[in-house]
Amino acid sequence: MSVRVSILGSGSKGNSTWIATETTRLLIDAGFSRRETFARLLALGEQPESCTAIVISHEHADHVNGLSKLASALRCPVYITAATREAMEREATIGACEHFSAGERFRIGDIEVSPFAVPHDAADPVAFTFQAEGIKIGVVTDLGYVTGLVQQRVQGCHCLIFESNHDLEMLKVGPYPWHVKQRVMGRQGHLSNLSTAEFLTENLDRSVQVLVLAHLSETNNHPEIARLTALEALGRRNCAGTPELHLAAQRSPTRTFVW
Repeated sequence: MSVRVSILGSGSKGNSTWIATETTRLLIDAGFSRRETFARLLALGEQPESCTAIVISHEHADHVNGLSKLASALRCPVYITAATREAMEREATIGACEHFSAGERFRIGDIEVSPFAVPHDAADPVAFTFQAEGIKIGVVTDLGYVTGLVQQRVQGCHCLIFESNHDLEMLKVGPYPWHVKQRVMGRQGHLSNLSTAEFLTENLDRSVQVLVLAHLSETNNHPEIARLTALEALGRRNCAGTPELHLAAQRSPTRTFVW
């Protein structure tokens, strides 16, 4: 028996994560085309047709761009909140839907899914934890700040995929219009490297074995800045042990993490 996790890609151009057990395989968000999603799964040795369900965090394009064609090709249900489904373009065809609500756990096969609300400028944005075979995985991106609820829900995670979107100085001097910069920096925007570093120092649970920084901006961040900021933060923790640190990329999947 095993639990496998891989981030197929993460960033402003597309987001998707694969979580699999021996009997259940979930695609978390569908930000890539059907062709690209299939290619990345096959490159990891996973069979796309084995997907049990697609689970959606919110309606922004970088999380649902490929949803309609993927749902049709995979012929599997889409788990989504009612408000998120309503917020998507009405002509989007996604087939069979199962609605869930933030704060209410549900099961897909042998994986327990726990959605919880996050502060982001979407209709009903959620992050998730997933539990199977005694392993807990957190997928937490697209949030403007780390709430007490987020801190509580990610306790006990063995694998934590966590946003580190932008470097504040790069964002301030970068090419985005000022109103977009305000949105990214705002309480319903995205986490900066420094905000993530504060969480890592003060609140990261010692149970975390694998930490993956995700949703890095290609315009307003640099992988080495994010990595070094996180490593410095982890070095300030007052507990033994340091998790294995990885960065999710936009253009290629991470390796598969196995428990």
